[in-house]
Amino acid sequence: MKIFLSVVLFFLTVVLFGQTVQKETRLFAEKEGQALKMDIYKSDMGSSQTQPCLLFVFGGGFKDGGRDAELYHSYFHYFAKKGFTVVSIDYRLGMKDQKAPGVFNNKPIRNAIAIAVEDLYSATNYLLENAAELHIDPSLIIISGSSAGAITVLQGDYESRDNRPAADVLPDNFRYAGVISFAGAIFSNEGVPSYTQPPAPTLFFHGSADKLVPYDKTRFFKLGMFGSKSLAKKFRSEKYPYMFYSIEGIGHEVSEYPMQEYLPEIERFISDWVLNRQQWMTDIDFKDMLRKSDTSTTPGNYYN
Repeated sequence: MKIFLSVVLFFLTVVLFGQTVQKETRLFAEKEGQALKMDIYKSDMGSSQTQPCLLFVFGGGFKDGGRDAELYHSYFHYFAKKGFTVVSIDYRLGMKDQKAPGVFNNKPIRNAIAIAVEDLYSATNYLLENAAELHIDPSLIIISGSSAGAITVLQGDYESRDNRPAADVLPDNFRYAGVISFAGAIFSNEGVPSYTQPPAPTLFFHGSADKLVPYDKTRFFKLGMFGSKSLAKKFRSEKYPYMFYSIEGIGHEVSEYPMQEYLPEIERFISDWVLNRQQWMTDIDFKDMLRKSDTSTTPGNYYN
C-alpha cells in the first residue's frame, strides 16, 4: 500500500510540474491613446476546459510597474498549473509625475484609483464577452492585486457592491467571486467603507509596519484611506467572510513576497472561501522573527 501511494504521489508530482504554461497577449481596450493589453496564462493540460479566472493587477504606486514583472511569474504559473486561467492586465498610471498624496493633496490619487478601476472593469468586460472562447467560467472571476493593484481590486469590488456609477459598465448580474489583496486599501469619503451589498470573500495580506499603504487607516474626518486592519474589522462586524494575514513588524514588502511564499495558503483561501463558499472569518497574526524589514518607505520619499 505504501509503495502504491508513493507511486501515485510521484506520478502527480511529475504531471503537475511537467506542465507547460502558455502565455497569450491580447489588446482589451484603447484609452487616451494608450493600448491596454492583458497576458493570459494557461496550462497546456486542460486548457480547453472551462476554468475559474484569476485576474491580477500589478503594483507600483500608480506611477510605474508592469503586468509582466518577473516577481509575479511564480504566482501566475502556480495557479495556471492548478487549473486557473490567469490574466494580468495593464491600466493607466495616474500618479506619473505627481507629488506625494496626502489629506490635502488627494485629487491626483483619487483620479489614479478611479481610472485604474475603470480599466479593471474594461478588462473584466472583455473576459466576460470572450468567456466562451477563453473557456472561462464568468461566475468565477477572482481579482487580485499588489500595492496599487491591491487598492484597485479592493476599490473595484467595493464600488461594484455599493452601486457606484463607475460600476454601471459591468453587467447587472455580475459579481466578482473573490478578492485577494497584497497590501491594499480603499479610498472613501464616508469613513470606513459600508457595503450596500455584501462584498466578495476577501483575502487580506498586510504588514503592520507598512508606511506606504496604511495598514489601518489614514483619515481626516470621513475622508481617507482605509487599510486591511480597518477593513477586516468592518468585515467581522458585518459578518462578511474573509481571511486576514496580519504580518507583524513588516513593511510594504508584504505587497510582494506572499506571491512566492504563501501560495498554498492563497490556494486554500480560493478553495474554501470562494469555491466551497465557507462562511468563515479568520484573523491570523503572524510574526517571522528571522525576517528583517525596511520600513523607511513613505509616500513622501516614494513619489519625490
